[in-house]
Amino acid sequence: MKVSGSYVFDAPAAKVWQVLTEPKSLCNCIPGCEGLDPMGGDEYQAVLTVAVGPIRARYNAKIAMRDQVPHQSYRLVVSGTGSGSFVNGDAKITLVENNGKTTVSIEGESQAGGTVARVGQRLMEGVARSTMDKFFTCLQQTAR
Repeated sequence: MKVSGSYVFDAPAAKVWQVLTEPKSLCNCIPGCEGLDPMGGDEYQAVLTVAVGPIRARYNAKIAMRDQVPHQSYRLVVSGTGSGSFVNGDAKITLVENNGKTTVSIEGESQAGGTVARVGQRLMEGVARSTMDKFFTCLQQTAR
């Protein structure tokens, strides 16, 4: 499933970059995040609870930030397993500053399988969009 979006932050790129790459901010804003622990080398171990319709799954996930160009872009790679399901994602995050505001654009793909995907297949795209919107709305507030 393709994922994309664009979010405007009322802050310069340096501040937005700090929020997008700081583990505490990320953990506070990722819906269902129960913890985000550094593993070194811009990789983190996370525990996430995801709900798709009536199905809830708890994932042990690895989150990595690759190909970083500070204040401009990075690649976010996520892989997780749990509750008889898996989730994987790879997205390019790009920051563009204009007149003190920063637009963050996301282009990527995600895959899910197992119980959550089978039961909630029709709901997956809506859940992905809602989760991404909640995450970036929280980060926008954090960056102020």
